[in-house]
Amino acid sequence: MKKLLSVAVFSLVVLVLAACGSNEKGIGEGKLVIGASNVPHAEILEEAALILEEQGIELEIKTFSDYIIPNQALKGKDLDANYFQHQPYLESQIAENDYDFQSAGGVHIEPIGVYSQEFTSLEDLPEGAEILMSNSVADHGRILSMLQEKGLITLKEGVERTTATVDDIEENPKNLQFNTQFEASFLPQAYLNGDGDAVLINGNYALGAEIDPASEAIALESPENNPYVNLVVVRSEDVDNEQIQALVKVLQSEEIATFIEEKYQGTVIPAAGE
Repeated sequence: MKKLLSVAVFSLVVLVLAACGSNEKGIGEGKLVIGASNVPHAEILEEAALILEEQGIELEIKTFSDYIIPNQALKGKDLDANYFQHQPYLESQIAENDYDFQSAGGVHIEPIGVYSQEFTSLEDLPEGAEILMSNSVADHGRILSMLQEKGLITLKEGVERTTATVDDIEENPKNLQFNTQFEASFLPQAYLNGDGDAVLINGNYALGAEIDPASEAIALESPENNPYVNLVVVRSEDVDNEQIQALVKVLQSEEIATFIEEKYQGTVIPAAGE
């Protein structure tokens, strides 16, 4: 009986140690597991995988349809890296969740677009037009800065571009009404349904819904001095990992830049080295 009890206790200890160690796994030799938005991130990674395979590195791509789970999965070590977010969003998530993450390098920019089923230019938007936008506060500064550049609103002097909110609007000549209640992934459907007078849609969600920013957007964000470069993000402990560095080098290569330019025709813009 004592022998059976000892075996049982030993087995339990082994199981507990295995469970405790399950979150201690690091980057596997010769393989990287990357979380990404489906379009364009996963498509770009699929192209990079062909190059990395020649270097003896297998790329396993896991796609996500939201902006929350990929960071949770990275923290939990279910991913070696993720590729979907820009620096302002990353910083907001680190502040909110105490993530120990870093950018390993920037890859591309997806200019955010204004879409409307009824109006063909920003100038045509009527007095009191309803503007639908993401409920992610990290997107608000980006959207409002774009609308300021287009001459629709003026933000208060001294407001930080990446952290501005609708409360920071100083002048709003057309009395635009900002509806910030939409999950970013739902905005393409709102546009297709004809909801609101104009809809602000992130580039990856537009492409994922087969909406062509180049031909359908009535205005696009400028890529010049744009802080919203999409990043490869890793746990801080892995930022110097050789396989991660190899991945970033490929994603910032001339081959991948050419692939992006040819496939997306200006709706996704390479930002190698940023």
